[in-house]
Amino acid sequence: MSARRRRRAATEPEEEEEEEEEGAGSDKEVDLEERLHELDLRGDSDIPDVPPPTDSTPEILKKALSGLSARWKNWWIRGILSLAMISGFFLIIYLGSFMLMLLVLSIQVKCYHEIITIGYRVYHSYDLPWFRSLSWYFLLCVNYFFYGETVADYFATFVQRREQLQFLIRYHRFISFALYLTGFCMFVLSLVKKHYRLQFYMFAWTHVTLLITVTQSHLVIQNLFEGMIWFLVPISSVICNDITAYIFGFFFGRTPLIKLSPKKTWEGFIGGFFSTVVFGFIFSYFLAQHQYFVCPVEYNSETNRFVTECEPSELFQMKKYSVPPLLQAVLGWETVNMYPFQLHSFALSTFASLIGPFGGFFASGFKRAFKIKDFADTIPGHGGIMDRFDCQYLMATFVHVYITSFIRGPNPSKLLKQLLILQPEQQLSVYKTLKSHLIEKGILQPSLRG
Repeated sequence: MSARRRRRAATEPEEEEEEEEEGAGSDKEVDLEERLHELDLRGDSDIPDVPPPTDSTPEILKKALSGLSARWKNWWIRGILSLAMISGFFLIIYLGSFMLMLLVLSIQVKCYHEIITIGYRVYHSYDLPWFRSLSWYFLLCVNYFFYGETVADYFATFVQRREQLQFLIRYHRFISFALYLTGFCMFVLSLVKKHYRLQFYMFAWTHVTLLITVTQSHLVIQNLFEGMIWFLVPISSVICNDITAYIFGFFFGRTPLIKLSPKKTWEGFIGGFFSTVVFGFIFSYFLAQHQYFVCPVEYNSETNRFVTECEPSELFQMKKYSVPPLLQAVLGWETVNMYPFQLHSFALSTFASLIGPFGGFFASGFKRAFKIKDFADTIPGHGGIMDRFDCQYLMATFVHVYITSFIRGPNPSKLLKQLLILQPEQQLSVYKTLKSHLIEKGILQPSLRG
């Protein structure tokens, strides 16, 4: 019994010591969590509020609408500016594919500028070096990479005639990486003691902004090369949904849709959906009739111009479809003639009206985080360029994925351009391999060997 008591007495202090150590460890963890929480709160309180944008409404409009309430004044300003922007958009479409590419690039730069400016106002209060310079430097690097890839894919015959461009295209990815690496080293050299956390925060800010703006605008241009209709229908569907949802919400909106954007209503959301689907179907029918809109955009090295001439694919050739029995009683039709692309327009319009608005909700959450109403005051009644194109970026990615998954097949024109870049020996080897394959398939006669 005495031995058992001695063992029990020996183990009890050990257990007490372990409990004390565990208690001390838990106290340390609590203290660490409290310190980290204090640092986070301190960081948030240190960030100054972004000043609200000024009212850039022209004085003529202010005087003309001075007798109206704020609600109707905003309605007319938004309406007039929307019509002006749509008219300008139609003019750029008339000017051709190249001007549309310049428009996309301009919008990309402006959206990037608006987002970076918000970060710069926060960052500039610390007088830390190189943030704005490095932000624009990274923009140039990423654009050089993406547009260089586009030149290599679609301007191969043009590049082949110029030795300087051949060098840039051959080593394009290495040059792009070297340029980015230079910016990365410059960022590391710019790190300032006591501000490391904020500097890395802004470094991430820059890269996320690049992902949102540059990558998506590159996809928009890739969609444009597939045919102008793949550019116009998605973008117009988002614009239509934005306008009709606003109209339905303005006149009939009663039920709030989402807390992030209190002015959005279920009535506007549903009305915008049905309006966009009908618009996409009709607009697609109109565009599918014209070669200018349905043919892939290609660069003609002989005329140094973009051309849209081709034999329209099956997507843009009228076909007869059977009407479902349930609709036959309503419509009175057994068959209907339509373009296959119009069926694809349902998918594009549905995404634009149901998923596209979440890009706007995301932007609303971003603006609420920094206590701002708009990204900028570029367009009176609308805010900044980013305020108008926040939904377009999701749409660009969807269209690109949709084309590559369900539409795009082998492109003979693009393959031919790549063959022309090869050395003569390589071209001859491809020719012999293709010839043997065609003979085996029975497309060429064996007598043609030689």
